[in-house]
Amino acid sequence: MPANALDIDGLTVRHGDVLAVDGLDLRIGRGETVALLGPNGAGKSTTVGAVLGLLHPAAGTVRVLGRAPADAVRAGCVGAMLQHGGLPGEARVGEVLHLVRGAYADPWPLADLVATTGTTGLLGRDVDALSGGQRQRVLLALALAGQPPLLLLDEPTSAMDVEGRRAFWTTMRDLAARGTTVVFATHHLEEADAVADRVVVLAGGRLVADGPAAQVRSAVAGRTIRLPSGRLPEPLPGVTGATRQGATVELATTDVEATLRALLAGGVPLTDLEVRGASLEDAVLSLTTTGGPR
Repeated sequence: MPANALDIDGLTVRHGDVLAVDGLDLRIGRGETVALLGPNGAGKSTTVGAVLGLLHPAAGTVRVLGRAPADAVRAGCVGAMLQHGGLPGEARVGEVLHLVRGAYADPWPLADLVATTGTTGLLGRDVDALSGGQRQRVLLALALAGQPPLLLLDEPTSAMDVEGRRAFWTTMRDLAARGTTVVFATHHLEEADAVADRVVVLAGGRLVADGPAAQVRSAVAGRTIRLPSGRLPEPLPGVTGATRQGATVELATTDVEATLRALLAGGVPLTDLEVRGASLEDAVLSLTTTGGPR
């Protein structure tokens, strides 16, 4: 059995004159939960499309569990929720699930499938009457109907409220615990930070960072000190910028200890002071605007 769920070597994809993915090399091991991050046009959805065999690369290879993408999909090895996925109209949820499960030799048992995806109460509902979040849960159930070892998600929580997103990621953690490899593209970076074992950052179709979220965050130097707005002593060592937001001020500093000592010596009350490192959002923004390491 292949060691990796996904092997991508030198993947290059063009959309007309646009180079969407530029020589991408990526390995994803079985059972990993991996977030694909980057701005619009970074190549995330194109990469997902190539893994599903929906796009023909100009160069490079993609192997899914040791198979060509189309072969892996036909064998039921891959489940997918695409950003613009649709459902057939004039049908009930239970009918659609029955149809899709019937395409697999060993479908996920219905009772467990609907319990896992939170669709138990939706089986008798007309597809056209579903809310955005309910449609996403049904699409997840369809993606999992064949018990695929690899699940690809493209902006899976875009139509969900906060409660729905929390429930969705609880389901993803349960799937990962069962050994499912989960690869998802998202703009919700707090989700990636909380859920992913590893984040892969793309910019301009190229890989600019790959590793645990903490490692990617560490690529951004400095810290931020947040405190109630008021008169500040000058100069403040290490401070590279200050931003006032209502009743608070944020100080960007390259030497947090020196800045804190100066604030204390200047008589600034340290009540409600907060010190934090770079967020994943800060890191991704920095990496994708500067180009980052190749």
